[in-house]
Amino acid sequence: MGNGTKKPDLMWSYLIHLGYNMWREKDAVKTIEYVNASDVLILHKPTWDEIIEQMPSSCINTVIIDLGEGVKYESHPEIAVEGSWSVEQLRAELKKMRDLGLNPIPKLNFSATHDEWLGDYARCVSSKKYYEVCRDLINEVIDIFDTPDFFHIGMDEETMNHQRYHNYVVIRQGDYWWKDLYFYVDTIEKKRVRAWVWSDYIWNHPEEYVKKMPKSVLQSNWFYGEFNRRDGNNETYINAYLKLDEHGFEQVPTGSNWSYPGNFPETVAFAMDNLNPERLKGFMQTPWKPTVKERKLRHLEAIELMNEGYAIYEEKLKVK
Repeated sequence: MGNGTKKPDLMWSYLIHLGYNMWREKDAVKTIEYVNASDVLILHKPTWDEIIEQMPSSCINTVIIDLGEGVKYESHPEIAVEGSWSVEQLRAELKKMRDLGLNPIPKLNFSATHDEWLGDYARCVSSKKYYEVCRDLINEVIDIFDTPDFFHIGMDEETMNHQRYHNYVVIRQGDYWWKDLYFYVDTIEKKRVRAWVWSDYIWNHPEEYVKKMPKSVLQSNWFYGEFNRRDGNNETYINAYLKLDEHGFEQVPTGSNWSYPGNFPETVAFAMDNLNPERLKGFMQTPWKPTVKERKLRHLEAIELMNEGYAIYEEKLKVK
């Protein structure tokens, strides 16, 4: 898609990281580069600029910004690290995106597996103080983004296996996971914004999920492998798209070039062939790499793969 081309009605969204302290503690076991928390913001601003400036000439019309510790929140400046952006700097970036025709959406991941960005507050999940802090942050972010269309709250991978290398393990089970999810959703909806969530809790709790998850919450199931390989748990991950569709949830299917470059185009093809178009609200690409110079090519590849997916989308629209 060239400059000046009308953007599609569906969301073609790209996840980019401002903060990156969303996995293990600074002193936890390190198995992957950048996975451990840092006292300095893991971000290269020129690389951020180049990635954002590449988007207007692509199919991308929505940018989900994983904020984490990347902002000096006025309500809780203690969460910031060296290099975190001021509220004024973030607002300037949001204006720049909108001027480029991009719709910025905030994301704060409240999964206990991905909340190292909360600092000490990650050690008091589900407490009175925790709710106060989370409410403050949600309300402030919604104001910074001038009441966005959506607010992504994460909530993925809260399992023992995903925290096996953490020093401090927190897993909410049963009603506690749902109680906290309802708290985030209610806080967001009181500000007239719609909550958005990762849907992988459905993999291990399918009947509970479709019964208890509010229909108002936008769903992003994710699968990053090959759609023609149904071995291992792939069948469960892929079928979650069908389960959500069957029960009337609106979805933004999510792909990645994390391990298999062809995944995003295949995600688009699968969704177009199998999901109700009235409940298909768009697609998301998630490179899961920090916004740093050393990972720039992975980001640019992810954007190009989105264009390939968009071409598939257009072809399938013609057939329909």
